[in-house]
Amino acid sequence: MGVKPGTMRPMRNDVFSIEALTHQPADKRMDILRLIGSTGSISEAARQAGVSYKAAWQAVHTLTNLAGVVLVDRAVGGAGGGGTRLTTAGAQLLDAACQMEAARREVLARFSGGAAQALPGVGLRTSMRNNLPCVVSALQTPQPGDPMVRVTLSLPEGGLLAASITRESAELLGLQPGLQVLALCKATAVRVAVGSAPEASAANQLAGRVARLSRGTLRDEVVMRLPGQLQLVGFAEHPHRLRVGSKVTACLEENAVVLALV
Repeated sequence: MGVKPGTMRPMRNDVFSIEALTHQPADKRMDILRLIGSTGSISEAARQAGVSYKAAWQAVHTLTNLAGVVLVDRAVGGAGGGGTRLTTAGAQLLDAACQMEAARREVLARFSGGAAQALPGVGLRTSMRNNLPCVVSALQTPQPGDPMVRVTLSLPEGGLLAASITRESAELLGLQPGLQVLALCKATAVRVAVGSAPEASAANQLAGRVARLSRGTLRDEVVMRLPGQLQLVGFAEHPHRLRVGSKVTACLEENAVVLALV
């Protein structure tokens, strides 16, 4: 029997969706799933992975949502003292991820002279048009116990970005100074204004020049060129005096920046 339009498919417990494998297993989600399988305990999996118990459960929930199937069974108490184990689908997903990673490394090694190094953005599917290679320069927590972390990022040819993410996301990505990441942002979250950034060191205010303009009724789409030939897409509200070659500044909110591992 088919599913009526507009209704959600019930979560199954046998066959996982391939969507769970469209994200590279470079963060700790698959590692946590593997550790759950080997230890039978999510708290022990979290300890060995070096993340909090809460972050480990977030990893399981994220993978479950992507897979569309139950990946982990949890038994509470009982004669055996409870525990956590992988379902059949969870074990199959883990095996598929291992095979995909092995195949990925083989392909990368073939095209990189034997060194299986990551190619930034390859295989990344997203509607976000802005993908900027960055290096993590600092992580700050507003105050002890705060659930958010402010990540400061350095662009290759100068300029700073900042992203506000949850503590669990920072743990699962293994963020630390010196780590290479991609900063993603929707074009609609980027405001483009005339002139240079007021402060060269100001985070999320990036100076550049207009490379292309696409006229609209209320706003124009602006493709701007940053130092190092990077490009950033945003929008400028009417009225303005922009033209190709004009100096501009892009401004974006910290909570609009998404981080991905390369």
